[in-house]
Amino acid sequence: MAHILSAVSGSAPDIVPVTRALISVSDKTGIVEFATFLASQNVHLLSTGGTAHQLRQAGLTVTDVAEYTGAVECLDGRVKTLHPKVHGGLLGVRGNPQHEREMQDNGIQNIDMTILNLYPFEQTVNSGAPMAQCIENIDIGGPSMLRSTAKNHAFTTIVTSPDQYAKVQACMQQHGGTRLALRQALAAQAFALSAAYDSAIATWFSEQLTDNDANVPEPVVARIYQPAFPLKYGCNPQQSPAKILSRLGSKLPFDVKNGTPGYINLLDAANAWQLVLELQQATGLAAAASFKHVSPAGAAVAVPLNDLEMQAYEVQPEDAAALTPVALAYLRARNADPMCSFGDFCAVSEQVDEATARYLKKEVSDGIVAPSYTPQALEILKAKKGGKFIILEATPDYQPGDFEYREVYGMTFSQKRNDVIIGKQHMENVVTAQKEMNVRDAIVASICIKYTQSNSVGFAKDGMMVGVGAGQQSRVDCVKLAGRKVATWYLRQHPKVLALPFRAGVKRQDRVNARVRYIEGDFTAEEKTRWEAMFTEVPQVLTDAEKDAFLKGSTGISLSSDAFFPFRDSIDHASKLGVSFVAQPGGSVQDDQVTEACNEYGMAMAFTGVRLFHH
Repeated sequence: MAHILSAVSGSAPDIVPVTRALISVSDKTGIVEFATFLASQNVHLLSTGGTAHQLRQAGLTVTDVAEYTGAVECLDGRVKTLHPKVHGGLLGVRGNPQHEREMQDNGIQNIDMTILNLYPFEQTVNSGAPMAQCIENIDIGGPSMLRSTAKNHAFTTIVTSPDQYAKVQACMQQHGGTRLALRQALAAQAFALSAAYDSAIATWFSEQLTDNDANVPEPVVARIYQPAFPLKYGCNPQQSPAKILSRLGSKLPFDVKNGTPGYINLLDAANAWQLVLELQQATGLAAAASFKHVSPAGAAVAVPLNDLEMQAYEVQPEDAAALTPVALAYLRARNADPMCSFGDFCAVSEQVDEATARYLKKEVSDGIVAPSYTPQALEILKAKKGGKFIILEATPDYQPGDFEYREVYGMTFSQKRNDVIIGKQHMENVVTAQKEMNVRDAIVASICIKYTQSNSVGFAKDGMMVGVGAGQQSRVDCVKLAGRKVATWYLRQHPKVLALPFRAGVKRQDRVNARVRYIEGDFTAEEKTRWEAMFTEVPQVLTDAEKDAFLKGSTGISLSSDAFFPFRDSIDHASKLGVSFVAQPGGSVQDDQVTEACNEYGMAMAFTGVRLFHH
């Protein structure tokens, strides 16, 4: 961009001294200090209204714009900087004989720098102010000066935010003026600010329209972004360059405390963070999620472990007693499907304490997002993965906005954000003969699938997901996929699985994988040889008959679907897995058939009335 702007600027000098600055700011943060620095550099200060008053109170010498132009402010301050002496001073091309002659003839002096912010239009609208007050907070003079200064960036410097003051000051101290590269960058930011400001005004005006006249055009939507930080690459190495941007004037939802997040890391973080926030809000319990490839491998709330679970998850009683709620929630989330959680990105709803950090330390994981970290926890996690473990801290009170925009193949999709939070009220319309629902587990499953790639179903038990099926075109295939995970989860508690005689020194993740392969049993000859080498003696086969007999003991599982069941086949399959409770939107022509199937199996089923597709 720099070489293009240089060409436009012609013979623009690299360094331009600042002799006169025009200051008009609504956000007065740091302005006295910055203006004091300018004055120390013999910069003549022009200003208006409240800004001039504040600078004089600080002991600075300031010339009123009205005094300089010879025209008084009028029309309730609507007209004060809209004057040839202001815009001529900003737009005059230095070294152009005609411009300099006309400026001299009209008493126009060079203005080398403009420091301004625009009237707080969006803040005024968001405060619920009446329409007349919103109109008054549409800035006219500010954007005009901004654009004039930015257009003539070859010679003038536009400063639009307090966070730019230090950089401008450092440049002037080092070079005796502002450099062209800085002026170009500030001009680009200024035009982006102007575009965002006008977009906000246009959007607000469109929202005031009550006439449905077809002749009234749809307003143009302009979204302005500012780069936050580069990524190593996008989804794949060939998709480079890649970066993260934020909406101009808005923060990102996370602050990077450690490591370098990738494209998929941040997609996982965004989904996982929303999931755990909603779980905590809906249940009142600490929540955690384990994400892989933008779908949860597991999610859970803090429910104590029973003795059998402690054995299956390799948790000693003394360790279980030391688990804090947030550590317990993550332990459950991670053990829903520990093979799929290998190398996960996790999220927890509460502050990460030392107990949680120590548990995370031993797991293979790429990163975490949480609201905060204790100093001890942060120290432990920063040392993980040789210092490359990604640690994100959620932005407090972050507001994502009501609408989402997504650009795909040159098309921009816009939709209202899915801000429905599934709660107890969604489990009240129970349509089966069996009326009592496990509300907590149905909520856990429903919120989990809200952030799972559709079609999706989820199975939950004891506050944790025990099977998640994502991205299948057929709903019954989704049920079968997730159901296979449920069966594996439950069979991990089989006595023969718990008693597998591992050799000393077999790593924890290898033990996890070995148990799953033992349950699955479909070894190749080569694989079986390597698998048997992990044990002090070759384990007896876990037969299909033994599996079926053990699975008959499974009960009390909740199943949630992101859309209605079109046929009863999903319920028939779920009955083999110990499902007792079903939550689904309803609305199929086959609802009666599906309800009848639930009644046959003694299941309770609630129609939530809310579809939860996620793409």
